[in-house]
Amino acid sequence: MNANKKMDKFEELAEKRVSDTLKKLQLIGNLANKNNYEYTDAHVKQIIDTLESEIKTLKNRFIEENKERKTEFKFHK
Repeated sequence: MNANKKMDKFEELAEKRVSDTLKKLQLIGNLANKNNYEYTDAHVKQIIDTLESEIKTLKNRFIEENKERKTEFKFHK
C-alpha cells in the first residue's frame, strides 16, 4: 500500500472512530443526569480516571507501540 493510500485510510478510519468516540462520550455524559440516575463521587472518579488513563495511553501509542491496554470497565467493589 503506497503512502497516499495509507494516509487516506488513516484519515477515513480516524474520522469515523473519533466521531463514534465523541458520541459515546456524550452518552456517558448523559449519565450525569441525577433525575434519571443515582451515583456517588467514587463512581464519577472511577469513570473519569479510567477515561483519562486511556487517553494517556492513546497519546503514548502515537509515540511508542505495543502498550498493554484495558478493554473492559468495571466499578471497583
